[in-house]
Amino acid sequence: MLESFPGGEAGLRVGVFLAVLAVVAVIETMMPRRPLRAVKTQRWTTNFGLVVIDSIAVRLLVPLAAMGVAALAAERGFGLLHWISVPSWLSFVIALVVLDFAIWLQHLVAHKVPILWRLHQVHHADVDFDVSTALRFHPIEILASMLWKMLVVAAIGAPVMAVLVFEVVLNAMAMFNHGNIRLPRALDAVLRLFVVTPDMHRVHHSVIRRETDSNYGFNLSLWDRLFRTYRAQPKYGHDGMTIGLESYQDAGPSRLGWSLILPFRATADDGKEVEHPAE
Repeated sequence: MLESFPGGEAGLRVGVFLAVLAVVAVIETMMPRRPLRAVKTQRWTTNFGLVVIDSIAVRLLVPLAAMGVAALAAERGFGLLHWISVPSWLSFVIALVVLDFAIWLQHLVAHKVPILWRLHQVHHADVDFDVSTALRFHPIEILASMLWKMLVVAAIGAPVMAVLVFEVVLNAMAMFNHGNIRLPRALDAVLRLFVVTPDMHRVHHSVIRRETDSNYGFNLSLWDRLFRTYRAQPKYGHDGMTIGLESYQDAGPSRLGWSLILPFRATADDGKEVEHPAE
């Protein structure tokens, strides 16, 4: 099936990525949720620069990636879903749900373990919140994330198509819920019963620590509700909240070099509780 798509698996993923990016970028331009603070061209150059570096790093250092591990599991018959007798459709669904939970758990751990937080704070340092923020991750964190996904895929024996669909959906949903989009309240209320919406995830990018330590999901909203990390709204409202990290409310996060060396700085944002907006 993938052979019929131009460029195969890679072509499909890039095609969906570009299509969703374009749609979200247009929508957030037409109906933005908040005004942007930083110079957009500089921020976007940095955030897109990071995703290019991330992609090259993954291709060079872990060429097998999650889909490769899934193919190997199918060929050699290892992993839970290859050891139990379940219909193929159920294996597909189980794999999607388990992988989504695994990413939620990874995100939670990245906030709790200091060395992982040093890497993850590159994502949170962005002083604005738009579709480009979804692409803003340090290369080392992306490599660690890929290794974690490969481990989970191997453990459960996830089907190849399930891994492909999960990767495509995860990337698309991350761009959607990082969008600077003003959704109608009624639509947002219905959507967030099932998936993470921009207003829901924006709370997670607040400078207030207890808000940052909530709404970890990128796709399904189930996990935050189930594990009681769900927070409906920011304390100061979406218009009054401050985005980013209290320690870095300047032009630094908009620079590529600054963002790449942030985890290695002698001092890093320690995540102390912030009660009032920086603005």
